[in-house]
Amino acid sequence: MEDWRPRRRRSLLGARGSSSLQAASCPAVNGGVAIFFLAAAVAGALVCASWMSAGAMVPWITMVASPERTPILSRLAVSGTVTNRPPAAAPAPAPAPAPGASAGETPSSSCPAYFRWIHEDLRPWRVTGITREAVDGAHRYGPKFRVTVVAGRLYVTRYGRCFQTRDAFTQWGVLQLLRRYPGRVPDLDLMFDCQDLPVVSAGNHLGRASSPPPPPLFGYCGSESTLDIAFPDWSFWGWPELNIKPWEALRGEIDEGNAAVNWTSRAPYAYWKGNPTVGADRRNLLRCNASGDRDWNARIYAQDWKKEVQQGFRESDLAKQCTHRYKIYIEGRGWSVSEKYILACDSVALMVRPSYHDFFSRGLMPLQHYWPIRGGRAMCRSIKVAVEWGDAHTDKAQEIIGNASKFIRDELTMDRVYDYMFHLVREYAGLLKYTPTVPDRAVEVTVESMPRGRQGRERQFMVDTTVDGSGSGGPCPCELPPPFSSEELETLRTRNADAVRQVEMWEKP
Repeated sequence: MEDWRPRRRRSLLGARGSSSLQAASCPAVNGGVAIFFLAAAVAGALVCASWMSAGAMVPWITMVASPERTPILSRLAVSGTVTNRPPAAAPAPAPAPAPGASAGETPSSSCPAYFRWIHEDLRPWRVTGITREAVDGAHRYGPKFRVTVVAGRLYVTRYGRCFQTRDAFTQWGVLQLLRRYPGRVPDLDLMFDCQDLPVVSAGNHLGRASSPPPPPLFGYCGSESTLDIAFPDWSFWGWPELNIKPWEALRGEIDEGNAAVNWTSRAPYAYWKGNPTVGADRRNLLRCNASGDRDWNARIYAQDWKKEVQQGFRESDLAKQCTHRYKIYIEGRGWSVSEKYILACDSVALMVRPSYHDFFSRGLMPLQHYWPIRGGRAMCRSIKVAVEWGDAHTDKAQEIIGNASKFIRDELTMDRVYDYMFHLVREYAGLLKYTPTVPDRAVEVTVESMPRGRQGRERQFMVDTTVDGSGSGGPCPCELPPPFSSEELETLRTRNADAVRQVEMWEKP
């Protein structure tokens, strides 16, 4: 690890002319915080979107909890056992303080802990670097466009069509990154997919001595068995086709809706509304609605998006859907952008066991930020138990809500979204073994050309999310923490699995 990092730093300051990555007014991007995290790691182990159609969910977030309570996951990790205690005896969610910091303390200049997954996502190319041939090799996975940045200007080569305006708003986000950090984004050359599922199988590229490095492919999500590189999805800048506003504006409206109805006054049920036709588990979820004399404590609604479009989205305002104590997150065809909206609702998030992760969800932990729910035929009972537990332990349920709300409020602002993009592409660029050049078929995309010809919400959302690029220096990015050690990763995964198993034991009759 130590041998690779200096080599990467030299490449960043080498032939591609990226020595201006930092403005003079900003401290070193990966400065003293690296020493802080590494010293703490030595001291001890860590505690652990297909709306129409999140991987290893692991902890490392400071919890809002009373210090006198005994952390359940610490006991589980020491004993190595899972106990069959009923939900009524469920302890408070476990605190997960940042290494070297007391509860509630985080260095103001350091990035959120989930940024550490940037190193893991780029690990397959750490030793070999990334050649032009490797990037071109992504063609066999059907990327829809290529992003090339040369001297701070964006060029796009199109290979296929993305659903609705996913490509346009993803590229708009990259444009705003260039405006936010002028002169600091290195030259880039990367392939981008815009589907709901990751496609680069790890089994086809890792573990074989003769296998060449996998082709790097960026997308909106990844999984344990794939190598796709997770990038912030288009909806952070808005989803005009569904009348979903850009994240910062919508988050403010959701906050207003939260303030209008406190948690104890909300309907004591688990709520979900969406398209149930895009996945087997979503179809299973329909069975959990109240019927006859059976009530699973769930209120499930099928969303008819065609009807909503025709009727002006009267029944799909996300800011008005925070009226239940519990909200369900469930994947569709793959990962779903709905995750962040559910976490923002000041309700207990009930997450049906996800198979995929987006760029931030690996910073979440069961029993700390959400309650894990079984998939398949056991889903309805799992939801019923979760609701009964929360209603019987309102203080503990509200601790989970507080942790999720704090994560959304502090860790998932647009500032942090741009910082994640900045560090991801910077680390990626440091692995390139060639100088990016503008492809023959590429077209330059600018903040003037992108909105041209667009109307209605498409144009308005772009106007609303335009970054002020008038300053010469711009804001300073947060400092990227160092990679995980193998021991830290194993501890995180073990404690995550232990928490899920503990909930499963509580669910047994």
